[in-house]
Amino acid sequence: MAFPTMAVPSLKLEAALARPKLPSISILHTIAAPRVASFVKSPLFPRKLCVSNRFRFVVKASSVQTTSEGLQIKAIPTKPVEGQKTGTSGLRKKVKVFQQENYLANWIQALFNSLPLEDYKDGVLVLGGDGRYFNREAAQIIIKIAAGNGVGKILVGRDGLMSTPAVSAVIRKQKANGGFIMSASHNPGGPEYDWGIKFNYSSGQPAPESITDKIYGNTLSISEIKTADIPDVDLSSVGTVRHGNFTVEVVDPVSDYLELMEEVFDFQLIKDLISRADYRFIFDAMHAVTGAYAKPIFVDRLGASLDSILNGVPLEDFGHGHPDPNLTYAKDLVNIMYAKDAPDFGAASDGDGDRNMILGRGFFITPSDSVAIIAANAQAAIPYFKDGPKGLARSMPTSGALDRVASKLNLPFFEVPTGWKFFGNLMDAGRLSICGEESFGTGSDHIREKDGIWAVLAWLSIIAYRNKDKKVGEKLVSVADIAKEHWATYGRNFFSRYDYEECESSGANKMMEYLRDIISKTKQGEKYGNYTLKFADDFSYTDPVDGSVASKQGLRFVFTDGSRIIYRLSGTGSAGATIRIYIEQFEPDVAKHDVDAQTGLKPLIDLALSISKLEEFTGREKPTVIT
Repeated sequence: MAFPTMAVPSLKLEAALARPKLPSISILHTIAAPRVASFVKSPLFPRKLCVSNRFRFVVKASSVQTTSEGLQIKAIPTKPVEGQKTGTSGLRKKVKVFQQENYLANWIQALFNSLPLEDYKDGVLVLGGDGRYFNREAAQIIIKIAAGNGVGKILVGRDGLMSTPAVSAVIRKQKANGGFIMSASHNPGGPEYDWGIKFNYSSGQPAPESITDKIYGNTLSISEIKTADIPDVDLSSVGTVRHGNFTVEVVDPVSDYLELMEEVFDFQLIKDLISRADYRFIFDAMHAVTGAYAKPIFVDRLGASLDSILNGVPLEDFGHGHPDPNLTYAKDLVNIMYAKDAPDFGAASDGDGDRNMILGRGFFITPSDSVAIIAANAQAAIPYFKDGPKGLARSMPTSGALDRVASKLNLPFFEVPTGWKFFGNLMDAGRLSICGEESFGTGSDHIREKDGIWAVLAWLSIIAYRNKDKKVGEKLVSVADIAKEHWATYGRNFFSRYDYEECESSGANKMMEYLRDIISKTKQGEKYGNYTLKFADDFSYTDPVDGSVASKQGLRFVFTDGSRIIYRLSGTGSAGATIRIYIEQFEPDVAKHDVDAQTGLKPLIDLALSISKLEEFTGREKPTVIT
């Protein structure tokens, strides 16, 4: 089938392929959504033809046009829509919700209405995403509204791709005013699944609650959307397009990030490990955004074989998978790493590249242990930390393994609510270097986001450092060896998380209120089976940098032996409520360190389910995911 084309100087228009007389849908009156077919040249998206619904926001007949710096700006009348309050990681909903008329456009305009003019006027913003379904259309909407609001330049990743940590890195390196991240993180992608958007500030850090609260407030009163009347931008190849004083530069999504990784780590040390004949490495990109980074970093730069990259092509639906790197959803990798002839090291990352899972041969490293082990070995193995970390921090539900490292190394330590933005203030104040969350997020102050590939490189650095003097044929120090040596030094924090996804919201909320009522009546010294209560509370955090307070961050039952049970409702899903129960118990006895975590924690798990009456409130007999 032949498609007519339109000649536009220095720009190839996808829209022209299907509607030659309509160069931009932003100049249409209200019509049904056209079906737009477009050829895609990028090797990251191998399909020859993409077909999608290209209606997102519509110019009414009453819209007002003005001219600014050579651009035609349209003020599109709109009305508030419900449900645009952001969670801990931006606004996440089902794709079909975002496809509703003006839904995304309203939120983007509300963002600009919430920012001081000097934070974006004639400034530079970064735009990237995880490659999921709807990112292509969303990128065009964001670019046009940014131009309509006076942004000077947009730096956008080729094909709209750029991992969350890479967006943070590019913002910082290019001294941008901020950036948009199109992602629903580890949630599934596709027409029936999830999409999300968030904004990061000039430090590369997720926008603070003071800004996200303003955005929500403005979504309730928005009346118009400012958008530039410009054609869709071809995102398939690197280059620059100018419209008046507004510029869109399509950039390589990998280069700035790779350059930063080479500054943080000793790549030659890692290459010496990965290229050994007696060492096998595998990385599962889960058909998500790190597929765009895996070959340039692990293969081209570090010498891994091409077949060490699993699921390495980014797909809009993540290959019908759930791009969450845990023992349940990263099953391809888990099966390989627990097979008889498993590789020495395995790792996976999630949808937008900010989470990670680390595995040795038949050995799983919990995220709580992972950040603790990285922190304990960072100064010796990672050049970036040659002078030692400034401080350590973890999210409240994460196990206390990191606390013990901070104590032994005499480093400042911080316990913060769930959400990477809480680490950012500490980093900007020079008080924090390494931090992590039990939800497979690990990172440092090299950027202001958690960073999946950084964590993989950190582990490879530690293993490479421990084996740098080993000759081929000698027994190598393994992932399991490093973990067990750590436990022998610091003790083991047995840890597990039970996730109950997409619970009916009213039942989940009733359960949490029931638990709050129990907490209000508890007293120190009360017996819960074999455990004695030290305290129970609803975690609240006062930021030591700016004094801001975050309350109702999780319900805690802490016992005198250091054991903990924590209950939270997660804000990272797009539908229903996800109940998370965290169970932790410290074990100093080396003889008991090899006990399976589920076995060792069973009495505490049973207690957690009994206290909460979870099955009674939700009807759920089993968790969706056990970590």
